[in-house]
Amino acid sequence: MVLDDFKPIKIQHKEIFKHFFLQDPPQTSELTFTNLFIWRHHYHPIWLQWEDCMLIIFKPEGVLPFCLPPIGPGNKKKALDILCETLQQLTTDVKICRVSEEFVEKSVNHDHYASFFDRDNSDYVYRTLDLIQLSGRKYHKKKNLLNRFIKNYTFEYRHLDMELVECLLDMQEKWCEIKECVDKPDLLAEDYAVYEALTHYEELDYRGGAIQINSRIEAFSIGEPLNTDTAVIHFEKANPEIPGLYGAINQLFCTNDWSDIEYINREQDLGIEGLRKAKESYNPHHMVNKYTLSPKK
Repeated sequence: MVLDDFKPIKIQHKEIFKHFFLQDPPQTSELTFTNLFIWRHHYHPIWLQWEDCMLIIFKPEGVLPFCLPPIGPGNKKKALDILCETLQQLTTDVKICRVSEEFVEKSVNHDHYASFFDRDNSDYVYRTLDLIQLSGRKYHKKKNLLNRFIKNYTFEYRHLDMELVECLLDMQEKWCEIKECVDKPDLLAEDYAVYEALTHYEELDYRGGAIQINSRIEAFSIGEPLNTDTAVIHFEKANPEIPGLYGAINQLFCTNDWSDIEYINREQDLGIEGLRKAKESYNPHHMVNKYTLSPKK
């Protein structure tokens, strides 16, 4: 396989990716077209269809390139070998990252590949009903905070549409000023991904919800179906100066947009202590464990 055969991801490739994801429903949060497309300026993904598999290579600046596991109904074991051989044209440190436990169990020749657990990139998955109802002692503090927000603020929940896109862009800009994104490369990359998502709203297959207080959008969330029983939340933003607002957008987005789906995947914590604590505080139903593969010498 020649590296030059791979091509960058563009919006017109959406239906091809959608076709593969329908045939091979993903478990990991990375594997949606929306996610791959909006982060393309950060990860510089290139892709190729090989027989009945999709091959994806990431080439982020300042970091060694790596691959995602092959997608599709084809021969994944063979596709994995081809992917590794291709990546060797870019680096001697060949790694397949964000690999699901199911893929490791079913599609990896363990005589040829070593696997390493990647806790920092494993996804948190919650029962949607738990996030809506916040019932029981384990959610007591969350429910109280939500009730205080509802009592203290007059607000409106709004579904995302083209009329709201500009409002969300304005809110994201203000959020970034508060968080000083310009001095934090990770937040700056995320800011660009949010911009890409919102400016391509009509072309991408995601839903969004927002909370409006006093005619201003103060929180929003964006997500999409990941597979038949799970939705994935890509972004959740709220004015940090309003107590209970993050909990409110979480609960309201689930209630208004995802009540018909069993699970909510809220992605990974990236090993960030505060983020891990926040995600664990919502009592995940299970984790989607991810691994990194490397060829054995």
